[in-house]
Amino acid sequence: MIESSVRLPVSPGAGRFLVLAGVFTCAACGLVYELELVALASYLIGDSVTQASVVLSVMVFAMGIGSLLAKRLRCRAAAWFGLVETALALVGGCSAMALYAAFAWTGDRGEVWAHGSRYLFVAFSLAIGVLIGAEVPLLMVLIQRIRRQDASGAVADLFAADYVGALVGGLAFPFLLLPVLGQLTGALFTGAVNAVAGGALVFGLFGRDLSTRGRWVLLAANVLVLSVLASAAVLVDDFERAARRAVYGGDVRVAVQTDVQEVVLTGGGRDSLDLFLDGRLRISGRDEHRYHQGLVHPAMRGPHARVLILGGGDGLAAREVLRHPGVRRVDVVDLDAGVVDLARHDPELSDLNAHVYRDPRVRVVTADAFRWLRSAHGTYDVVICDLPDPGITASTKLYSQEFYGLATRVLAGDGRIAVHAGPVSTRAHVFWTVEATLRAAGLRTVPYRVGGRQSGFAAGPDRTAEGARAPRDWGFVLAARSAPVLLRAADSEVVRAGARAAARTRLPGTAPSTLVHPRYAN
Repeated sequence: MIESSVRLPVSPGAGRFLVLAGVFTCAACGLVYELELVALASYLIGDSVTQASVVLSVMVFAMGIGSLLAKRLRCRAAAWFGLVETALALVGGCSAMALYAAFAWTGDRGEVWAHGSRYLFVAFSLAIGVLIGAEVPLLMVLIQRIRRQDASGAVADLFAADYVGALVGGLAFPFLLLPVLGQLTGALFTGAVNAVAGGALVFGLFGRDLSTRGRWVLLAANVLVLSVLASAAVLVDDFERAARRAVYGGDVRVAVQTDVQEVVLTGGGRDSLDLFLDGRLRISGRDEHRYHQGLVHPAMRGPHARVLILGGGDGLAAREVLRHPGVRRVDVVDLDAGVVDLARHDPELSDLNAHVYRDPRVRVVTADAFRWLRSAHGTYDVVICDLPDPGITASTKLYSQEFYGLATRVLAGDGRIAVHAGPVSTRAHVFWTVEATLRAAGLRTVPYRVGGRQSGFAAGPDRTAEGARAPRDWGFVLAARSAPVLLRAADSEVVRAGARAAARTRLPGTAPSTLVHPRYAN
């Protein structure tokens, strides 16, 4: 039986406003938890489209389960709402730390993390979804107890406050919580707000509905949860340092969150320097020279006075370009100014790239490569695509037929394009999709591979330098408008041998990737 109406400490109008304010706050917190899980899943597992779909669909399903379960709790709606909000604050607030801890201390065990990570995200999505789903039925009872009205009107009021709160939470996450507090502290702060809002609503408006025992139980639960969240917030910096050491090793020199991504630099010198971007090993001093030589030098066989590098903010591709006499201008277009700044000023990284940014021939543009190409003027003899792995969802448009069409517009008639296309040995489908996409853009292609790899460098899904999934090679595609130009550019032993090795993995019938039909997948 639903609780009967009781006298409130405020007027019905004020009480109604406070309940809707509670709905607004709880909805904002709930959406922050959802976005936090999506962001973490995309960062820790990769393939943001798949992870977002799994997290959100599971959470919406769980909300339905939570709504059904809440029907049994309506007899003591105030007490149960307080407990639901307390549990949601604990689970949602601590979810980021728990998931990152699992990644940090089990992620180096490739099979353990690969098989367990998605189940862990699903478990948190289910738990948070069930608790969020239980809110509305209980709030429906509480708002009706303040002033009776028809069900449709009450539902309209509740959902209006809920949706506006979701809007605020959705905007606060990327524009306020993430840049100011970060993922871990932002989740803890959201949990604290959730606990305070739920507790204030229950104790402030419906405290008389609670028995003495119920009041003390709910108060103790709230104090305990807030203590846990506060303690975690105090220790979050130490936790991050310990987790970072577990992920990257003990020699982390630089760890910054730029406007685009997390950038971590470890070690120093050619043999030990590693650059991680959003947890992915992007540069390894042990073998980066093989990658950059394999990418750059074949394309430089021919006219190369003007060179365009898309990506490559670390300056290492530009270093190889400048080894060739006759280069008059090198334009580097990179999205992350923080990486370029690190390449300019970090002593170890700038030494590795031979201080290329001191060379007046090198010019840097901070921009999205796709957008920049749409408005670019002039032509280049060589275009180097030193971009993140095509299997990363955020990079899909940079490996599309439309992107290569734009690149072709700035390519001189006898110019060449060199593209990093991911490892051939472990991701043949992705590699041959890149090759098919270049051909669909009207270019002749020579796909090839370079072996001798010692790290997981430049492979998007890899998480550590020694991860179980670290590939053994790099795949590249050299392209040009005409066959004679392409054959002259590809006339080197590296390309000839690499082309023969790559040909053995060819997948016939591979379709090109477009913006509206992306075909890359982790």
